[in-house]
Amino acid sequence: MSGDLRIPGLVVPPLTPYAADQTVDYDALAQGVDYVVEDCDAAMVIAAGVEAQEYQYLDLPQRRELITRTIELVGGRRPVVVGVSHPSFKVSAGLAQLAEESGADAIQLLMPLRPFGGEPTAQDLERYVDLVSQETSLPVMLYLNPGSGANVSVDATIALASHEAVQYVKESSRDLSRVGRLIEEIDREGLAHYFTTVQMMLATLQLGGSGVTLPPPVARIARFLLEAFQAGEYAEAARLQQQFSLYPARWMKHGLLPTMKASMNLLGIPAGDPYPPYRPIEGDDLDALKSYLMTTDLMTDRPTKES
Repeated sequence: MSGDLRIPGLVVPPLTPYAADQTVDYDALAQGVDYVVEDCDAAMVIAAGVEAQEYQYLDLPQRRELITRTIELVGGRRPVVVGVSHPSFKVSAGLAQLAEESGADAIQLLMPLRPFGGEPTAQDLERYVDLVSQETSLPVMLYLNPGSGANVSVDATIALASHEAVQYVKESSRDLSRVGRLIEEIDREGLAHYFTTVQMMLATLQLGGSGVTLPPPVARIARFLLEAFQAGEYAEAARLQQQFSLYPARWMKHGLLPTMKASMNLLGIPAGDPYPPYRPIEGDDLDALKSYLMTTDLMTDRPTKES
């Protein structure tokens, strides 16, 4: 599958719109998936894999439905990586098997904390990857996020990226010294494709990384940045990167998910509200977000290159 993935590229998770009764609104999700594929030009789509997709609130049958419906909605237009993270490797393995049966191209595994407390050892994490990958032929994307999972050291990350099943690494640290070393020792050494965050996007491209993972609609600006960089328009790429200095940072007191959902709604793509009890952005902060979006490339009809 790695031959089908455009590198460098964007790995994008469609947001999960919830209806008033807290069930997934699949009609709205279809619009969100189209936006990710067509407007953001995602190189790969994430199905139910990151916290911004709010899959944590679903029971297992509902999560399985979100996975299969997302794959159906993408419809083969892009590769799909399915989130299978769970404290139980058996549940993760079952979701990995579902992903493979449903036509996914890879699975994503959050490197977990120990359920009984504390950070796992490097050996714990290697065993976790072993146990899940033995149950599927799909390649693995490691998900490194110390906010919701383990704080994996640089040396342990390199060791995990050396695992025969691992083809991708998603990194959330935003630490330039760490990012630079791991791009050099993982991506440039040919161990795996290494993806970072929107805040690190231009630096990642310059250092030879494979791209970034980020939600919509900020991914649309990232599309323009990637196109400018690949065209050698480095001043334009820097201008676009500057938009990420304030967005979404200025609204992060509300959280990334509420900021992205509010932005999508303001753009006319239904994303719903955050799952209760968490509140949507309202009042002056929402007005300020709307005003700021008007200054970004999200609100322009600039032409894009053919996908």
